[in-house]
Amino acid sequence: MGSSAFKCTIDEIFSAACITINGAHPFDISINDKRFYNRVMRDGSLGLGESYMEGWWDCESLDEFFCRLMSSRAEDKVKNNCILFLRSLIGNVNSKVRAFQIGERHYDLGNDLFQKMLDRRLTYSCGYWKGVDNLDKAQEAKLDLTCRKLGLRPGDRILDIGCGWGSLVKYAAERYGVEAVGITVSKEQALYAKDVCSGLPVEIRLQDYRDLNEDFDHIVSVGMFEHVGHKNHRAYMEIVRKCLRDGGLFLLHTIGETCTKMYNEPWIDKYIFPNSLIPSAKQVSGAIEKIFVMEDLHNFGAYYDPTLISWFNNFNRNWDSLKKRYGDRFYRMWKYYLLSSAGTFRARCLQVWQIVLSKDGVLGGYNPVR
Repeated sequence: MGSSAFKCTIDEIFSAACITINGAHPFDISINDKRFYNRVMRDGSLGLGESYMEGWWDCESLDEFFCRLMSSRAEDKVKNNCILFLRSLIGNVNSKVRAFQIGERHYDLGNDLFQKMLDRRLTYSCGYWKGVDNLDKAQEAKLDLTCRKLGLRPGDRILDIGCGWGSLVKYAAERYGVEAVGITVSKEQALYAKDVCSGLPVEIRLQDYRDLNEDFDHIVSVGMFEHVGHKNHRAYMEIVRKCLRDGGLFLLHTIGETCTKMYNEPWIDKYIFPNSLIPSAKQVSGAIEKIFVMEDLHNFGAYYDPTLISWFNNFNRNWDSLKKRYGDRFYRMWKYYLLSSAGTFRARCLQVWQIVLSKDGVLGGYNPVR
């Protein structure tokens, strides 16, 4: 198939999403380099992202471009990276020896970047926008919702697996009077969290979840399960059950796929979240079978769209103070990451689940919190 045939195929894919090449709408795509067509047909979504990073195409409204593209199921019509699929079958990319790679390659990029992008508490997960109109309020609402779902009481000892920069453990200690342990595989997150939690009954550790062996009244994990990997899902749940005291609750907050996959999206895997995998409902339910009782499942994935748009607006507004360190190619990469993700959630192709789990079922039933 020649270049002209590639162009016709790409035209058809975009037309099905009501996107016009070099059109007048903000979500239309403008081509700056004709090599774009061959690159996308050869490399699929990886080529689409890399060619954007290299300036081969532009789009005024990347988020809406991706919303339309994802809604039309365009990913089924172009080549995917079979190497990732084969790697997922042969090896365990989320083995213990690789545990700290995601911290080094993503979360350790620089606290200055995340301070300029996130809310004032540095909460790097979906906000809860019910009844609120800004990022700080949405993230505080999410933190409080999480604490209320766990039924936290003064004196409880809780564990946060993947505690990030410490926003949840700090909030829970200050507002609910708990003692907390937060673990992360990011050195930068651990240093920051230790500092902001100073003086509180909070312990921050640089630790892999597989090294846990102690008891907690309640356990929570927000935005970390995506880094566990399908081969480790069940072992992860077994460790959590072992550490959860009888009568305690485990709240799992994770992005969710609408269908089961064994490998990450190629561009995201290479540039943003290496060795990661967004789980499906089937994978989560299989992991908890005979280990936990699912007490509640709450989907608020639509709220990730305004969260990501807020992150991009913060990042974009503060770029002048970041560009000397990170550079123009990073700007295009990060913009693509944030806005393509926003469009994917807007199209409802990805979800956000908060799942409340108990070891043996809550006597009399669990009262859902919203």
